[in-house]
Amino acid sequence: MTDAPSLHPTENRGYRELYATSRGLARHWDRLSERIGDPTAGRALEVGVAAARRLLAELGEVTADHGVYGGPAALGLGARLGDLQNLAVDRFFERNQALRLAVAEVQHLRTLLAYLGAVGESRGAERRAEFCRRWESELESVERGARDAALALGADPDAAVEPIDRSPLGRAAHRVAYAAGAVGEWIDRRAARRRSAASRS
Repeated sequence: MTDAPSLHPTENRGYRELYATSRGLARHWDRLSERIGDPTAGRALEVGVAAARRLLAELGEVTADHGVYGGPAALGLGARLGDLQNLAVDRFFERNQALRLAVAEVQHLRTLLAYLGAVGESRGAERRAEFCRRWESELESVERGARDAALALGADPDAAVEPIDRSPLGRAAHRVAYAAGAVGEWIDRRAARRRSAASRS
């Protein structure tokens, strides 16, 4: 049954974004769960992957009547986002960094759902609003699990700073990121010394 009224333009764009970000999260977290090297974190990520896939399956029932589909464009964008994270960005990260930034992905997804729920409610589209409220709530436990797993990595700082990608390319990328950070610290120290000297003169 169609959920009246028709989609507002911000909903049209928002639901397409929801398709893309849900697919991107599922693709990224699926690969990250294999790389993270921590059973608890791996399970938390797998729970998130399963939830994102269920969300996508239900989303089609909510948006199809309004001509919004998770077709090749939206889902392809999500796949590219996930692949970019997996193949490029994560290579530069430590295990703790990769997991903490993964938490930000589900936080973004929950914020988008809450926003779309508020829009639907303001327009009297109760079916859409209820879908978004329910999924925003369901993803709370996913976010909490991933966040708790990220915090738990702090119990072993040496392991937490290991590169997420242990391949030769990943280790090389990690060394580049470490060197860039060291250069940044050197620049900041010099700037602080100059400010300190200027304040004394």
